[in-house]
Amino acid sequence: MEAQVWDALVSVVKNAYTTGLGEGTVPRPLIMPLVRGELVGMIWARPLAVGRDALVGIAELANIAAAAEADEVVLAWETHDVATACELPVGDPAPCLNMVLATPDGHVLHQFPYTEQLLSLTPEGTAAVAPDWTPAPAPRPGGELVPPIQAAVDFSFTPLELDHPSPFGVTVVLMEEDGYRVRLTEAFAG
Repeated sequence: MEAQVWDALVSVVKNAYTTGLGEGTVPRPLIMPLVRGELVGMIWARPLAVGRDALVGIAELANIAAAAEADEVVLAWETHDVATACELPVGDPAPCLNMVLATPDGHVLHQFPYTEQLLSLTPEGTAAVAPDWTPAPAPRPGGELVPPIQAAVDFSFTPLELDHPSPFGVTVVLMEEDGYRVRLTEAFAG
């Protein structure tokens, strides 16, 4: 992936996290598949119930990448949020925005830790916070991924066995029906 594209994706995701946290929510896990360097779109996980449903729901993000025959994917998630949803131990650093760049040949884990500055309490009783991004550790080739993210990486490059004239189109429709938020780029929306 070109450095300019990577930097743009990191900037977009960090901005989304800053906005979401400022509204008292943590953005759901996100996948951004790419085909020959071109972004397919951004797909956020559906609403997830704690436990097995969260594990499955995050892993299913891979369906869109597999259907698009992506050759690269970027997944983004928050350490504490995914650990809590999937009933996994919370790893370090936390809180932390994680982004993994993966190809069929391997992956590189990038971590963007932050501290939380309390802005206010929302009417629902959740804290609206501003992330104060702290220095990022060096990217880790082959860095350990939590199980649902590892599954999403693995399945992103596994061909879908769909007997349909438009495997990508039908996958987008089915994922949207399941509650995934799908935003395709113009090149892939047609």
